[in-house]
Amino acid sequence: MPIDIRPLQTSDRAVWEELFDAYAAFYKTTTTPEGKQATWNWIFGAEDFWADLALQDGQVVGLCQYQLMHRSLSGAKVVYLSDLYVRPDQRGAGIGRAMIDHVMGFAKAQGFTNVRWLTQEFNYAGRRLYDTYRPKSDFILYSVPVEH
Repeated sequence: MPIDIRPLQTSDRAVWEELFDAYAAFYKTTTTPEGKQATWNWIFGAEDFWADLALQDGQVVGLCQYQLMHRSLSGAKVVYLSDLYVRPDQRGAGIGRAMIDHVMGFAKAQGFTNVRWLTQEFNYAGRRLYDTYRPKSDFILYSVPVEH
C-alpha cells in the first residue's frame, strides 16, 4: 500500500497528541501539557521545526518531527530527526523508512548535507532499520538536568 506523508495541519491536533503521547510512552517517559503546547508552537511558529504525518489508506499511521541543528566544527546546519513514531500494529510495513526517506529528501532539497537522530539502546527493531542507512556512531549522549 502506498504511504503518503504530509505536513501536520492545525486540524490534526488530536491525532498529533495521541501519537506524541504514544511516542513518549514507548521511551518510558511522559509529556506535559506545557511541553506539548511548546512543541505545537514550534511547529506552527517561527522555529525551524517541522512535523509530518504518515498515512496509509487515509489513516494516520506515523509521525515524524525534525529541526535544524548547528554543527560548529563544520560551520553548517544539519537536519535533526528528533521524533519518529509508527503505530505498533503498522511497524515493519515500511512506514518508518518512508518517513526517514522523506526527511532525507527535505534535507537534500534544502541543501543540508546530513540527517542525524538518536535512539535508545533497547529500540532493537528501530535500530535494525537505522543500521540500513549507516552503522551507529561512536558518540555517547550525556543528558544532565540543570537545577533551578
